[in-house]
Amino acid sequence: MKVYFVGAGPGAADLITLRGARLLGSVDMVLYAGSLVPTEMLTHCRPDADIIDTAKLDLEQQQACYIRAKEMDIDVVRLHSGDPAIYGATAEQMRRLDALDIAYEVVPGVSSFTAAAAAISAELTKPEVSQSVILTRVSGRASAVPELESIARLAEHRATMCIFLSGPHLKKIVGDLSLHYPQETPVRLVYRATWPEQKIYQGTLGTVLEDTKRGEWNLTTMMLVGAALDKDVAVESSLYSKDFTHLFRVVKKNKAEAAS
Repeated sequence: MKVYFVGAGPGAADLITLRGARLLGSVDMVLYAGSLVPTEMLTHCRPDADIIDTAKLDLEQQQACYIRAKEMDIDVVRLHSGDPAIYGATAEQMRRLDALDIAYEVVPGVSSFTAAAAAISAELTKPEVSQSVILTRVSGRASAVPELESIARLAEHRATMCIFLSGPHLKKIVGDLSLHYPQETPVRLVYRATWPEQKIYQGTLGTVLEDTKRGEWNLTTMMLVGAALDKDVAVESSLYSKDFTHLFRVVKKNKAEAAS
């Protein structure tokens, strides 16, 4: 018996990995977060699979499902939105599985931050502009963000920042970002990336509050901010330059160029 923590991806049923879809179609029991994973994803499951929505279950009730599966000697897929490694609440489940001597494996998925970047056709890193991406969120009732990782402190780096669950907290987030990012810094809001109800806002740090209404952007909104989002910033990598030599491509220089 084995538990597979499978990343469902950002929402679209065809953005789950081939491995994840294959596992969904092979196991007898599937646990999924119905508040975050669209039911269309369950089309990959076997018709006779025991499918359990965990949205209303606490951790002990979910553990009971694993115990039942162990007694029946059947494999389980625990389907998590996005990628299980990011805000997946998987570590506490793994600790309990370790105590129960139940084997498990993690299957990665497409994260909502990369899906949001794809939705706006943006590269999050650009040479000489930003080579770092910060993934973060604001404190919530379920789990607090450490003070050293507050948005106000992370903003000091002025790297590309992807802020999960940002919708209801735009005013505070903008205030914290404005301590370090210029007001002309590009801001993008992506609500439910890849879902049918996906919507996008494109503006700047200085315009986002004026352009959006309170309550208009719900919890499952990704906020992207940073100079790398500016399409007019045209710094290019040397990797594909005709004059750049690397392991797989040697640029031959003539004698005059070599002498100079």
